[in-house]
Amino acid sequence: MVLTGLVPVREVYDAVDWPVIVLLGAMIPVGAALQDTGTTERIASGLVGTSAGLPPAAILALILVVTMTLSDVINNAATAVVMAPLALTIAAQLGVNPDAFLMAVAVGASSAFLTPIGHQNNTLILGPGGYRFGDYWRLGLPLEILIVAVALPAIVLFWGI
Repeated sequence: MVLTGLVPVREVYDAVDWPVIVLLGAMIPVGAALQDTGTTERIASGLVGTSAGLPPAAILALILVVTMTLSDVINNAATAVVMAPLALTIAAQLGVNPDAFLMAVAVGASSAFLTPIGHQNNTLILGPGGYRFGDYWRLGLPLEILIVAVALPAIVLFWGI
């Protein structure tokens, strides 16, 4: 569209959410550092150790809920960058399909409904909508519970464990 002149280059440049780009640029090395230093291995071992005896589906649910919680605090893309290596390591330690664990990260990172800071759309409607911080919990918590209830069986059905 830029090449045909329908959209000016300046408009494209202005539409880029630069703080998100900077955040991702900063979080990608953090995710790599967590993996390179063995921190993801330690965290994964700790999670697998504390959840010993639980079925893989329960650990999958734990990954989904932890990712959802983290996504409510930091950007969803940054959450995925941090949680994906952790999910892969846990799946490898359990000897299960890593695709299911990566899908749990993808769904969880996209489910930031509990705070106005989890996603830019939540922040945009905070002021104009007259919402307060606590309002996000009233609708967000039931929505996140519904997502867990639907996503877990769907992930297990379509990607298997």
